[in-house]
Amino acid sequence: MAAAALGPLLLPLPAMAQQAPLPPLIKLVVGYTAGGPVDGAARLLAPALAQELGTQVIVENKPGAGGSMGGDLVAKAAPDGATLFLGASPTITINPNVQRKMPFDPMKDLTPIAPLVAYTNVLVVNKDLPIRTVGELLAYAKAHPGKVFYGSAGVGSSNHLSGALLEKMTGAPMSHVAYKGSAPALADVMGGTLTMMFDIIATSRPYIGSGKVHALAVTSPQRNRMLPEVPTMIESGVPGFDVGGWFGLYGPARMDPALVARINAAARRMLAREELAARLNDQGYDLWPGAPEVLAHKGVADRKLWATASKGIEAE
Repeated sequence: MAAAALGPLLLPLPAMAQQAPLPPLIKLVVGYTAGGPVDGAARLLAPALAQELGTQVIVENKPGAGGSMGGDLVAKAAPDGATLFLGASPTITINPNVQRKMPFDPMKDLTPIAPLVAYTNVLVVNKDLPIRTVGELLAYAKAHPGKVFYGSAGVGSSNHLSGALLEKMTGAPMSHVAYKGSAPALADVMGGTLTMMFDIIATSRPYIGSGKVHALAVTSPQRNRMLPEVPTMIESGVPGFDVGGWFGLYGPARMDPALVARINAAARRMLAREELAARLNDQGYDLWPGAPEVLAHKGVADRKLWATASKGIEAE
């Protein structure tokens, strides 16, 4: 029945995608500073997207408020496809739960266009602690209340809320320590100031391989190809723990569906390019091509998940 209902909507998309006009220049807005992971992904994706669309695509950085400043710029732009947003999942799903005065609503003020890439975090602990599994970590935390500390890139960051979610789901007492980035937090896990943290696999992998930290579990539902020997949080006894991050392509609200279809088709072709796919994989990303509805559904689901983890947490 669902397929029959959707059929009339889905069949015209190829023709719609062919006919929709494009602006001569597209600004791909990044809500973070140059040199970070979102900016790095944008500068890989922009030239490939430009080639697929046959128009110019430039990256514009609009940092501030955990990506919200960039998202607000796009939300207030004309819905003609000239201004698009490389939305990182924390901006779309975490910020609405923790920011007192978020300048826009990602669910109402943006148009989902295409899911792009996903990434997985890994839970790492100090190598000198007698902890080699998630079960041992939880037992250690319960046996040593007030002595288990986890670091993050800041209040309301995804690795902060991953730790908060683990605490709420298991009842194991843990204390959060906020840093101004993930790198100094990871350094303190290695140094012993912190017990643990959740970190992007690509960042932690060299230190896992050299034995400077121990990897307990990855946060995706399936094991990760970069750390195939490391179990998932679900395998480790925490059902429902699926808190990976992702990047998606958005436009302003009220975009022409034909234009959305054309850009979505270009994004799928872009991700099918072997050279680009290899470069994204090397940076720790998994390709995530799909329909606009896939991105929209994921945004809603993750926003609800983070609402649970972020209860009582407030960031500027």
